[in-house]
Amino acid sequence: MALRPDVLRYKRDFDRLYKKGRSTGDKYIVVFHFTNGLSYTRKAFLASKKVGNAVARNRARRLMKESFRKLEKEVKPGKDILLIARSTIVGTGCAEVEASMRNALSKSGLLS
Repeated sequence: MALRPDVLRYKRDFDRLYKKGRSTGDKYIVVFHFTNGLSYTRKAFLASKKVGNAVARNRARRLMKESFRKLEKEVKPGKDILLIARSTIVGTGCAEVEASMRNALSKSGLLS
């Protein structure tokens, strides 16, 4: 099975995002971003144990992935994007998460 090139998976990429990247927050999501020099955008979705148990963390990641899928065509290419769920995401719906993500991405200048 081939690895998908649009997914962030290596520690060096995460380290670069945390050290050199910029962050923007909103009610449910924090966005870290950094220019990657590629023609496409790489992304990762995180939910720490502060979000809740495994079920809550997986739901948070699924909500973020679905929201990003709807906004993906508007995102500028050539970026590494890390989307981190805040603990406030528990119990919210997809529309609220999508609105929060749109707001955070536009604040950080990632939407075209």
